[in-house]
Amino acid sequence: MIYLASPYSHPDSDVQRSRFHQVCVVAAEMMGRGEQVFSPIAHTHPIAECGDLPTGWAYWEAFDRWYIERCDEVVVLMLDGWKDSLGVKAEIKLAIELNTAVRYITGKERHT
Repeated sequence: MIYLASPYSHPDSDVQRSRFHQVCVVAAEMMGRGEQVFSPIAHTHPIAECGDLPTGWAYWEAFDRWYIERCDEVVVLMLDGWKDSLGVKAEIKLAIELNTAVRYITGKERHT
């Protein structure tokens, strides 16, 4: 399974919604190619909104850690802000600690 990491939290809710949409598009493309993908943003953003849950790494860290421990690869979607994202940095660090492969993509890759 692939863990699709991407930045999410931002003071501007429009940026946060845009990041959610962008990662959903990439996750859908990957799934369309038959890849097994878990995106913590795509899979939990609607739940967080419905449950009025926090959106930051501090709240989701244990949940995300559980998934990373079970994944074969962490793919980092390099959206604007990915290098500054506390969550993305922590996800990469955890993957490295677990000897899990880390791959970086722009989201513009197309496979036929």
